[in-house]
Amino acid sequence: MSGPDAPRTVGVILAVDPDRFAHVVGALRRTGLRVTSEQPLLGSLSGTVAEERVPALEAVDGVLSVDLDGSVSLPPPDAPVQ
Repeated sequence: MSGPDAPRTVGVILAVDPDRFAHVVGALRRTGLRVTSEQPLLGSLSGTVAEERVPALEAVDGVLSVDLDGSVSLPPPDAPVQ
């Protein structure tokens, strides 16, 4: 679905209980998370989800934190100091 009525998709970075990683990731997928990267030993993963589903991710048992993925733009090295 695309267009003005399509839900906005956001990138998220999650910290989860590493001892239950596979179980928690499965629950997150059922909640609507599309996983793009997993680091099971660290208990971390990233993915994309419809923006309105972020609270549902936070409510999954075993989720320690959910952060929106952002980007930072830096000026070129030869740019004047601001």
